[in-house]
Amino acid sequence: MTKEELTTCIADKFPGKLERIENKQAEPYFILRADALVEFSRFIHDDDRLQMTFLMNMSAVDAGDHFEIVYNVCSYRLRHRLYFKIILGRSGPEFETVISIWPAANWFEREIWELFGINVKGHPNLTRFLLPEDWDDGHPMRKDWVGKNVVPLPEVKS
Repeated sequence: MTKEELTTCIADKFPGKLERIENKQAEPYFILRADALVEFSRFIHDDDRLQMTFLMNMSAVDAGDHFEIVYNVCSYRLRHRLYFKIILGRSGPEFETVISIWPAANWFEREIWELFGINVKGHPNLTRFLLPEDWDDGHPMRKDWVGKNVVPLPEVKS
């Protein structure tokens, strides 16, 4: 399936729920409405034309005024992949778990919860695994985080 065929297949199924990001990569890239995350993920995983059964990576980005949760998925069998992301506001950010679709999301979602403080609704085990159990010093991957005993790097002027 070509990039255009893959894009059309997905875009036709989710009108008004996603936006294509133009890029020069071989893979399509979408911004997805957060409320469509589980439905979209189930579709790209289960549809015979797509078979996106492998969650290659999942991460969060603090973009300053919002957060982005970025997914990279692929189909080994059909030899294609795609990227998509959801956008979350800074106030009370949360999104639905996709563990029932991609079990590997467990660790990625826990890392996002732990380091960014973004709640993952429906996750069965939001517990720390990177920071100490008694950590109470905020979320170190947020741009506005200032931890105890942390010396900030000087700003680079261009």
